[in-house]
Amino acid sequence: MIKQNSRGTLIVISAPSGCGKGSVINGLLKNDSKNRWLSVSTTSRPIRDNDIPGKTYNFVTKEEFEQKIEEGYFLEYTNYVGNYYGTPKEFIGEKLKAGIDVILEIEIEGANNIKKLIPEALFIFIMPPSLKVMVQRLKNRGTDSKEKILERFHTAYKEINEVTKYNYVVVNDVLEDAIDKVEAIIKSEKCRVDRIEEVFLDTKEEEIHELLIDDKDFVNEDIKI
Repeated sequence: MIKQNSRGTLIVISAPSGCGKGSVINGLLKNDSKNRWLSVSTTSRPIRDNDIPGKTYNFVTKEEFEQKIEEGYFLEYTNYVGNYYGTPKEFIGEKLKAGIDVILEIEIEGANNIKKLIPEALFIFIMPPSLKVMVQRLKNRGTDSKEKILERFHTAYKEINEVTKYNYVVVNDVLEDAIDKVEAIIKSEKCRVDRIEEVFLDTKEEEIHELLIDDKDFVNEDIKI
């Protein structure tokens, strides 16, 4: 009785460093790899030991990134903790049109840029259970100096105050629970009234009315429509 818009959903997921947004996104993709696609961001930051070029990020030099800016390659881009991060335009539109949900893993400033361009996108903010836990996760990475961790901490403190600009917030304490919550958010979004293209009735009101009027031995259980 309801025809829903078949267009995919643009899902923007942000979080301060050390909140596990990458792990949450990996869980979402594992749950439904056929109907979800992660748009891989481009960055000028150095490659870490656990990075997989082309999967975690597309890595370029600062000069190469700035050249791509001039070429109009990015849907949006920002400078975060001294490094460029950008969302390529390529493929996003055609994936959404094909009914595939597109996930963007981007920083807060980038998310704000997307909101101006595509306000109907779904914005989800991943929070740490506490700032203390977040700092410990950053230390456990073993990839950043003490100074860099302090810089990330101060940035995260400011970013958490941006949470009200998002549609939903999920605390990533137990990873599986966080993934389940984001799954529930995505499913509920697809049931929104503004995604309905048409409401139709497969039986005319007059036909049902006549059936009820003519039924001399009416009981509730006999009604089969």
